[in-house]
Amino acid sequence: MDTPKNSQTLPDPAHPSEVRAFLREAGFHPSRVLGQNFLVDRNILDIIVAAAGVGEGDGVIEVGPGLGVLTGALLERGARLDAIEKDHRLAAWLRERYGGRGNFTLHEGDALEADWGALCPGPGRVLVSNLPYAIAARLLVDVAALEHPPARMVVMVQREVADRMAAAPSTPDYGLLGILLQRHYAVRTVKHVSPSCFWPPPEVQSTVCRLDLRPGTRGSAAEEAEFRRILRLAFSRRRKTLARSLRGETADPAGALAAAGLPATARPEELSPEQWDALAKRIAGAQ
Repeated sequence: MDTPKNSQTLPDPAHPSEVRAFLREAGFHPSRVLGQNFLVDRNILDIIVAAAGVGEGDGVIEVGPGLGVLTGALLERGARLDAIEKDHRLAAWLRERYGGRGNFTLHEGDALEADWGALCPGPGRVLVSNLPYAIAARLLVDVAALEHPPARMVVMVQREVADRMAAAPSTPDYGLLGILLQRHYAVRTVKHVSPSCFWPPPEVQSTVCRLDLRPGTRGSAAEEAEFRRILRLAFSRRRKTLARSLRGETADPAGALAAAGLPATARPEELSPEQWDALAKRIAGAQ
């Protein structure tokens, strides 16, 4: 990506024609493989920043900053921002645009391979991103499993993923993603977003979601890993009752279910995240 003539001026996201002209001048063509759809709606940008609620000195992580429009808004509020960008062309542009700021650090590479332990060394970080849709679900699940997960996450994701994140038990969208996120976070929908708010427009609807970390003690890394193993095992056999699918995990699965206050006929998608916690602890204690 060539440096635009006026490298200190970002396009106004409220004017799609300005974004297109900016990219054309820079000789940049958005990558469909990397899911590059740039936000071109000032109202949605303001909604994301307001939901994030970050201020002076807050530690913030942004994945896939792209042209840096959201990046700039977060930096203007005094956030200490770590941005992760995979596209080397955009990374070069971000480095030139924001590299001189003391509250900006750029990490060039794949967010799925980033050192998230170093990015979240302690409690209180905030993740604010228009996430690349192809990696959004996996990334959120991985980040939620950290020893010190973000205290708050405000993310733009594909609407179908948002529906799964916030789904209630015994509904069609409820499954692994919802349980793994809701187990530690309160998940709510902030705003549904039309494809027309991006350039180029994606072929899917989008949603801004806010996830707030629930108070309470998290299990150890080993306990978290065991919970996920049991959960994935049960959902891989979701047509079976839990009394049948968990036979290899405990000598008395029906007894473990009863001890957790659940009937022997219960199926994986019927349990709330709290009930899954109780059941996994019973199974672990019986091993």
